Amino acid sequence: MIHCKPKSSTYFALGLIVITLVGGLIYTLNHFATQRTLSIVVYLFSTVLLTLVILLLLVKMMAAYKFISGGKGIIITQLPLRNQTKKYLLNQVLVWDEEQIITNKREFKQLTLVFDDKNSFSISNHEHINYEEFVKYIQKSLPKKKVPTKKKG
Repeated sequence: MIHCKPKSSTYFALGLIVITLVGGLIYTLNHFATQRTLSIVVYLFSTVLLTLVILLLLVKMMAAYKFISGGKGIIITQLPLRNQTKKYLLNQVLVWDEEQIITNKREFKQLTLVFDDKNSFSISNHEHINYEEFVKYIQKSLPKKKVPTKKKG
């Protein structure tokens, strides 16, 4: 079985950023409560902005926290935050596609699988380990279900 799970380094880095932003929010609120040397507009703007960025990062982290495993003719998807695990046979995959985008001399890849119960599952090479092995497994097992690519030109 090939197990794709989120990279711990990604979550560590995002966690540090969230902790830093929460620290900034606490400092701003403490400064407002004790000193009030700045305009009320500055406090309101900075607290709203920091709160929104913290919430967006937390939602991003929660949405990307998912696992997929493949092998022996089955695919298992897990969404731990929803307490949801589903097993699919290979013939339950309707279509799959891999998108590739090159930015700043780095290649970003995203694999999307669509199952017969109309659920879809996406993973990317920057956020999940064993991505390449899983793509090779899908390419070998389901070559006819790949979405045909349109030729540009």
